[in-house]
Amino acid sequence: MEKRNLKGWLYLLPAILFLGIFMVYPLVDVFIYSMEEGYNSASQTSYGTGLYNYSYVLHDTYFLQAVKNTFILVIITVPLSTGLALLISMGLSSIKPLRNLYQTIYFLPYVTNTLAVGLVFMILFKKTAYTDGMVNLLIRAFGGSSVDFIDGPYWAKMFVLCFYTIWIVLPFKILILTSALASVNPVYYNAAKVDGTSKGRIFRKITLPMISPMIFYLVITGFIGAFKAYSDAVALFGTNLNAAGMNTIVGYVYDMLYGNSGGYPSYASAAAIILFAIVMTITCINLLVSRKHVHY
Repeated sequence: MEKRNLKGWLYLLPAILFLGIFMVYPLVDVFIYSMEEGYNSASQTSYGTGLYNYSYVLHDTYFLQAVKNTFILVIITVPLSTGLALLISMGLSSIKPLRNLYQTIYFLPYVTNTLAVGLVFMILFKKTAYTDGMVNLLIRAFGGSSVDFIDGPYWAKMFVLCFYTIWIVLPFKILILTSALASVNPVYYNAAKVDGTSKGRIFRKITLPMISPMIFYLVITGFIGAFKAYSDAVALFGTNLNAAGMNTIVGYVYDMLYGNSGGYPSYASAAAIILFAIVMTITCINLLVSRKHVHY
């Protein structure tokens, strides 16, 4: 038994080393940086340790704005994208002859570069000296007034960012949920039809419980992905997200390291640890909720 255990650990050793070097060590290193007050990246020195970096970040208006933007993005995009993906997947599952074709069409935005998609969205929504953009043309066609979605009011910019994020993540979720629906044993549906069960009850009592592990997986990864949002905002509003009022937590960390206000790795590390704590807390809450609502 001891030889077998040793052999198993040897097989796991490359993965353990990889995780230790590229995940555990950086996390510990970032935590150490976040505790070093007055850290100088040039001389690699600091004048003390403590919680000042966390206090500074939590009182920074740019960080608080980034937290607000990130939470709004998470709260809106994760439920909406998951619900829309489920509706579209159920529609695709009912069109069996063309299901593979539609799956391919819906998946195309996922394999397209996010910055390229962002440029297309910016062209659709941005007002210029020559045109108000296609979206504003449609709004005026229905009797509305033009809105500057890129440089205008906060709610307009947040709408575009949420719309863009949902558009980007929707294809992957559709693919996963379509596969999950196809894996449900049709015997359950046949038995329910024999008993005269309504379609709504079939969906609530059979479909949802059977695909609940995939829905839970998409919700968890959706939360993590939305909290890490940065390139989406850059694609729409440029690199100066603080000026646009559309920065995210990851964008704040990047700015503290490399942006116009860069050169402060301690502040960036503190913000990164705060983000880690937020994501970990929400993930744990989702795991607790899943015990009652996810059926394996």
